[in-house]
Amino acid sequence: MRLKYKLIAVFGGVVLVPVVLFSISLIVLASMKNSDLISLFRAEPAAKAIFFRLAMMFLVILIVTGLALVSFIYAEVAVPIRHLSEGTRYIAEGNLDFEIEVPKGDDRMADLCRNFNYMRQKLKDSADMTIENEMENRKLISNITHDLKTPVTSIKGYAEGLLDGVADTPEKQQKYLRTIYNKANDMDKLINELTFYAGIDTNRIPYNFARISISDYFDDCVDEISMDLESHGIELTYTNYIERNTKIIADPEQLKKVINNIVGNSVKYMNKEKGQISILLKEADDSVLIGIEDNGKGIDNKDLPYIFDRFYRSDTSRNSSKGGSGIGLSIVKKIVEDHGGRVWAHSHPDIGTTIFMEFRKYEG
Repeated sequence: MRLKYKLIAVFGGVVLVPVVLFSISLIVLASMKNSDLISLFRAEPAAKAIFFRLAMMFLVILIVTGLALVSFIYAEVAVPIRHLSEGTRYIAEGNLDFEIEVPKGDDRMADLCRNFNYMRQKLKDSADMTIENEMENRKLISNITHDLKTPVTSIKGYAEGLLDGVADTPEKQQKYLRTIYNKANDMDKLINELTFYAGIDTNRIPYNFARISISDYFDDCVDEISMDLESHGIELTYTNYIERNTKIIADPEQLKKVINNIVGNSVKYMNKEKGQISILLKEADDSVLIGIEDNGKGIDNKDLPYIFDRFYRSDTSRNSSKGGSGIGLSIVKKIVEDHGGRVWAHSHPDIGTTIFMEFRKYEG
């Protein structure tokens, strides 16, 4: 029952019911004596006493019902308002870990209290998200700062070697220059990841979607990847079961970032003397499936559900030579999902890891 109907009902109980009962009592009393009330009071003094007792009884009823009305209003209105006032003070003080009591029923006051609790929860969620983002940003800065120190130190060391004449043969000079170049590339990748991460947080990733032949696209990608893997002594196997006319809607540049991040992770954590990476393409009725498999160190079962989370690293030691910002696979997940696809992983420790991606075919 809504609050206004409750108040009308109580008002009727406080005012109308006693008046009606009092009037009925007087009419019954007069009819019993078959005379009007004034004549009755003069002729029958006992009737006057009865009348006053009735009046006192109805006065008590009025007082009791009045107190009941005050109690009702206090319970239904004043108490919730006091709770709301306390809640606003808590929020002003920065305390969001509370919940005000919601009155029973579905009237406006109950709705107001429920809406207040909903607003408080939203504010708390927003505050928690802000704190989480700040922690992630600090972690990102810490990771990248640490990982930039390693290539910078190497670049300085090899540059000093060139300046001091330590590299006194063309072969040594070429080796030093190649190392400087590779370390500079590592720095460039870290900076690109940081820039891309900023785009993820603001939903400003620049996508340029187009219809692409998935077979032709991966043929070109494999040609590029194979040269880099060869320099790392890793064998690449490519198997394509997709028809040439099968297309997907994708951003070629961002899809290349996905492939490079996955392959780069495989290279980074390769612990076998003879490394192997396999790329497999298959198709279903309305989708294409891409699998990138390696024979690296693998991932523990306890870590597998979290590898696509931002900053998650199964190797938590920052002294690790592997480096990386910890956002490579989270970038993969973001891009794949923005393409309407999905990504997941299977892994066995000391055997290897397979990253699967699925994209919907373009029907046109």
